[in-house]
Amino acid sequence: MTADIPLSDRLDDDDYPAYTMGRAAEMLGTSPAFLRAIGEARLITPLRSEGGHRRYSRYQLRIAARARELVDRGTPIEAACRIVILEDQLEEAQRINAEYRRRAGHEAPGNSIPGAG
Repeated sequence: MTADIPLSDRLDDDDYPAYTMGRAAEMLGTSPAFLRAIGEARLITPLRSEGGHRRYSRYQLRIAARARELVDRGTPIEAACRIVILEDQLEEAQRINAEYRRRAGHEAPGNSIPGAG
């Protein structure tokens, strides 16, 4: 499947599972056990290679990095994962809300330009 996608597109894709567990742990400055723990807490679900090895995307690494920040400050890992999930949901809800407001502002009566038409 990935052979059908050009390399340049895969490299630019935040969701492309480009990083092995070892490389992801190294980039985050943590251990593979931490990545397994946040996977068990269902914060991120790495994709699996054909050989069954975990692969992480840049988006997943950003999420894991935020969880690590919280854990490093003393937050239990389960709570850190829940906080990150809620932060992500809030950000998405705010994005959707802003889009609805933008659309409503363009579609509201009286928003036409005087003298146009």
